[in-house]
Amino acid sequence: MRKKLYLPVFILVVSTFVHAPFAYAWGNEGHRLINRLAALSLPQDAPGFLRGAGAVSEIEYLGPEADRWRSLAEPELLAVQAPEHFIDLELADPLGPLPHRRFDFEAAVYASGQRPDKIGLQPWQATEVWERLKAALREYRRLSSANQDTHDVEQAAIFYAGWLGHYVGDACQPLHTTVQYNGWTGPNPNGYTTEHKIHWQFEGPFVGANIHESDVQPRMTITHALQGDVFDDYVAYLRRTSKYVERVYQLEKAGGFEGSGSQQSRDFTADRIAAGASMLRDMVYSAWLRSADPEPQRPVSGN
Repeated sequence: MRKKLYLPVFILVVSTFVHAPFAYAWGNEGHRLINRLAALSLPQDAPGFLRGAGAVSEIEYLGPEADRWRSLAEPELLAVQAPEHFIDLELADPLGPLPHRRFDFEAAVYASGQRPDKIGLQPWQATEVWERLKAALREYRRLSSANQDTHDVEQAAIFYAGWLGHYVGDACQPLHTTVQYNGWTGPNPNGYTTEHKIHWQFEGPFVGANIHESDVQPRMTITHALQGDVFDDYVAYLRRTSKYVERVYQLEKAGGFEGSGSQQSRDFTADRIAAGASMLRDMVYSAWLRSADPEPQRPVSGN
């Protein structure tokens, strides 16, 4: 889950509520499920080391990893990486098309009188981790072709795949794409909840109690290697997710996230998690395919 609070305010909240339940996005169970199903569904032509039982277990474990870095015990880490879990598209879009480079976006945000940590940096973080994975897989290919030991680079690639899964998982949760992330703000003609509990209620206890692998796996799409620019494809994925923001509030209003919820709320949540697992599988597989592309030569410079 996201926190858009400056550190002093956040400290006050946490000191009041101790381990408040909004500490993790999709909860431990949802993130692990997304990563596990993605790893299990990798095609046979993906590297065997990514598909083995040990790799699947590690990738699953790493699903919630980026939320484990959100403790007050590491305040600098908390502050710098919290915005990487979300993006408020209503605030980002008025600045123009999202640029591919993180610093270009941050410069545009500052020029508008805003701060990047208030808008979010989700697509840049996800794309940057994906590129780390692709670079590791390129090194795996190089070492393999030279008949050299690949154990260390395999471990790196497994870590990157699992780490990537956290952000891809966050991005299939509609409340990670909007200013309406935890209680409706502004005009509210439909009477949606304004209490600050919908976010965790939806993605945490409800998922943990009601959504299982057998609910999600049949809803996954067939494997689809990303063909275009990965950043653009990822932003399109975020925009698909954002279309469901109001649906989350409609389901909450109908009691859909209380107890076992309703068939509609269970189906909706399973569909969202399946979308995340499918996208993660496709991104990992695409990193493998594109790691075979020729590496551009660095320009000659004096530095």
